[in-house]
Amino acid sequence: MTGKNLIYNVMALATIIVWGITFVATKSLIINGLSPVEIFIIRFLIAYFCTLVLCHNRLWADTRKDELMMLAAGITGGSLYFIAENSALGITFASNVSLIICCAPIFTMILGMVLFRDTIKVSSWIGSIVAFLGVAIVVLNGSRQYGINPLGDMLTSLAAFSWASYCLILKRINCRYSNLFITRKVFAYGVITAIIYYIVFPSEHQSKLTDLKSIIANLAFLSVGASFLCYLMWNTAVRHLGAERTSNYIYLVPIVTIISSSFILDEPFTITMATCTLLVIGGVFLSTK
Repeated sequence: MTGKNLIYNVMALATIIVWGITFVATKSLIINGLSPVEIFIIRFLIAYFCTLVLCHNRLWADTRKDELMMLAAGITGGSLYFIAENSALGITFASNVSLIICCAPIFTMILGMVLFRDTIKVSSWIGSIVAFLGVAIVVLNGSRQYGINPLGDMLTSLAAFSWASYCLILKRINCRYSNLFITRKVFAYGVITAIIYYIVFPSEHQSKLTDLKSIIANLAFLSVGASFLCYLMWNTAVRHLGAERTSNYIYLVPIVTIISSSFILDEPFTITMATCTLLVIGGVFLSTK
């Protein structure tokens, strides 16, 4: 691994650590009275204005096709992904959601191979299978002991498929536009499509807001840290490492989420989860070497 590649791998890893905690922050916001769609709109709207300060010289992409690609990125990496994920967090454990999201790298490789005839290294397949095996053991064990909501599973699987699509779209437009421009467009189209969804399907979430300090702190963390800064780092990593290789870092998300949710939300943490962590780390190492 070269010095430059090390930097991009560190960016991907730092992003994943932050994103692992976002499941807990989002779950906390839902508990404190915000709906899944409201959380996403506020989060991306703040992130959009942060990006706009640094990138405001151009409005549109070079071609109509590229602009539609930006729209697709805003939906798959923004509104669709987060509405599905946040909705799942409202009905199941944060740790369960983070585990199923690990299907995203598998989806990324399969979609890339089928749609774009991408070549996937044998080590990437082996690493993904090893990491996914670790995730599968944890999910099956949790299903027996605690139960996993089927609707939550389906919503999370939809989110994983959506994120895989986003990474491949990103791979196609990364070479023609700056990271700041792409990130700003993703935030903008994510907010616009989420607002349309909110109008068509108004939220029935009527809980009274509680613990305003916690709400403000979590929203600041999600919008500035997890969205604005992390999307820039993730997009940079995808540009230099590739969509498939970068996506394999998503396997580390459950490790962060399981640990943080057990401390903050008192969700279950078992010896099986700790053991399978070794499989996940080993799989990511094989996939990214």
